Amino acid sequence: MKVMGLIGGMSWNSTLEYYRIINELFAQRLGGLHSARLILYSLDFDEIERAQREARWDDAAHILVEASTALKQAGADFLVICTNTMHRVADVVAEKSSLPLLHIVDVTGNAIRERGMNCIGLLGSRFVMKEAFYRERLQKQFAIEVLVPEEDDMVVVDRIIYDELCRGRTKAASRRTCADVISRLVGRGAEGIVLGCTELPLLVRSGDIAVPIFDTTRLHAEAAVNLALAEG
Repeated sequence: MKVMGLIGGMSWNSTLEYYRIINELFAQRLGGLHSARLILYSLDFDEIERAQREARWDDAAHILVEASTALKQAGADFLVICTNTMHRVADVVAEKSSLPLLHIVDVTGNAIRERGMNCIGLLGSRFVMKEAFYRERLQKQFAIEVLVPEEDDMVVVDRIIYDELCRGRTKAASRRTCADVISRLVGRGAEGIVLGCTELPLLVRSGDIAVPIFDTTRLHAEAAVNLALAEG
């Protein structure tokens, strides 16, 4: 059994979901009192958020590199960054730590292709929706067309993520707002919706919309369990 190294705390609300899902899956698959062999390095999200807001991505990457190096020294066999947005610096982190990285976009892309979909809508932080790192990886490596919300909708979704979900707040009004944003993406041709923020599954449920949802938190956690239990 491989030891997974988790970089969490961005925010801790979704990191808690990773920990729960991973250990529930271990118990289901192995039975008895089994749980995951993992090492969690939880960051101070305030530091990360300020670096994001001020476009200090090199500083943010350095924080994650320090965490990944510590995880490797502690015995981790592979790395899981428990957030979509910080995969903006994932390649740098993987290179500097020399740990295999389980990339959240690759896990998501594989799930979309398995469903036979060619066009998806993407919700997430403003960085995930507006910048190229996420969309281009899906487009280039998986031949998936990616639709993002219009500017006004992006602003609203980003506010819900940072001002509410990252603070542990879920509001019915915000659930309806996200459902409306998703409906507009579906109207433009999205066959499914990627919840490209690991906090969004705390708010948006599959029953809220008519098309399939790709919950990146669960997909990433499941892939981590598969990798940990894989032979060889």
